[in-house]
Formats: sequence, structure tokens, C-alpha cells
Amino acid sequence: MKFRPCIDLHKGKVKQIVGSTLSDSDDKTLVTNFETDLAPAHFAEMYKNDGLYGGHIIMLGAGNEAAAISALKAFAQGFHVGGGINPDNAKLFLDNGASHVIVTSYIFSNGEIVWKNLETIVALVGKKRLVLDLSCKKQGHNYHIATDRWQNLTAVTISKATLVTLADYCDEFLVHAAHVEGMKNGVDKELIALLAEHSPIPVTYAGGVRSLADLDTVYEQGNGSIDATVGSALDIFGGKLPYKDVVAWHNDHQRGSAINRVSTR
Repeated sequence: MKFRPCIDLHKGKVKQIVGSTLSDSDDKTLVTNFETDLAPAHFAEMYKNDGLYGGHIIMLGAGNEAAAISALKAFAQGFHVGGGINPDNAKLFLDNGASHVIVTSYIFSNGEIVWKNLETIVALVGKKRLVLDLSCKKQGHNYHIATDRWQNLTAVTISKATLVTLADYCDEFLVHAAHVEGMKNGVDKELIALLAEHSPIPVTYAGGVRSLADLDTVYEQGNGSIDATVGSALDIFGGKLPYKDVVAWHNDHQRGSAINRVSTR
């Protein structure tokens, strides 16, 4: 299991927000946990110095392209980038240093997967450079994939069939539990276990991590196979969880994984 760092961008600035409050029409509904004038590249360089590859830059709405590219250039091949990615702009971010692009809304229409669009983006960037964002909200007993900055729920649910089918088209999944994102109230254990049981490819889970104990929970519920990101809870984003402690936790788990790999040879 790895810690995957993040940089969330809104109107060109690094922010941490409550995901469920995002809206295309009214910024008055937006709940912001953290905002800084520090450049995105500042955080990218910090992650690079700590050897934290495979994090994600998420562009929350328009006006974030230049900020995202500045971070990509500060840590080439260190990030996946998402938020409004489509065939018209995907190559721009890959050419400027992204290791992968993350896609959600482009492959959905009227609440269903548009297979033609999915095939188009795979043909353009390649399976090995594509991450599918299956961020979701829980309704009843099911987790429905949410698009358009988590505003619209689709009819597609997180299930064994969905995960196995979509794994043929991408390198990884990114899954925000949007119903707990930014709330700092703990992780969704059920969702983590579901992802660990059924996903045949790597998954990064986001949502509700507030402590090292929560990272331990992700490790336990995910059988060590689900990576995690931490946002609002980190002290670098105004929270109380020391970033240095999370990096140390990550390094300890990487050393442990390496020892286990050697011992099983």
C-alpha cells in the first residue's frame, strides 16, 4: 500500500474543498477547507523530494490548466492529472509531464458509459497511460459513479462486473468516496473492501482519511492492495495530521512490502 499525494486546483489555486458542495452554477455553495497562495509547483517539488510518485492533480473547473502544467513540470512523470480531460487536451498534459491522464465525465452521457468515447481516449493515449475516475456516492446499498465534479449520479455502480470490465481499458482506478470527501469523519470501510475484493488493477482510494489510524484501516480493509490519498486532514493543507508522519508511514509500508517480497522468493 502507498500514500498517493494530491494537488486540488480551483480557479488556479491550491485548495481543499468539501467535494459534495461543488457546483457549476453557484460558488456560494462551495465549502472550502483550505486555500493557499503557495504555488502548485511548491507542493509538487515537496512530493518529488519525498519520492512520492503516482499522486494526482485534479482540476476542479475551468481556469486551472496553467497551474496544473506548472506542477507537472516541477515533478515530471510524478502525477496523474484529471478534471475535464478529453481527446482535445489529453496529449497536452502528457506532453507536459503527466504520467497518466484521469477521465470520468468524457466517457459518460445520460448516466451511462459511452463505449465509443472510452475507446477513443484509449486509442489516443494508450491503456497504460489512462486512469478511470470511478468516484462515487452511496445511495441505498449501492455506490453510483458520479460525474461532472460529483454533481450527477450515473446508473453505473461500483461492482465486480464494472471493475472487471473497465480494467481492460485502463492502468488504474481512482475512487473518491464523494459522500465523505473533505469531511474528515473517517473512511468508507465497505467501499474499500469492495474495491479490494473485485478490482484486478491498482486502485487509489480518497475520502475521509484524517489520521494514521485511518490509513491503517485502509490497509486492513483493502488487504494491503488499496492505495490512499489524504487531503484536508494534512497539516500542509490546514489540518492536524503531520505530513511528515504520513510520509514516514508510507516509507515504513514500502520497506515492509520489500521485505515480504524478498521472503517469498
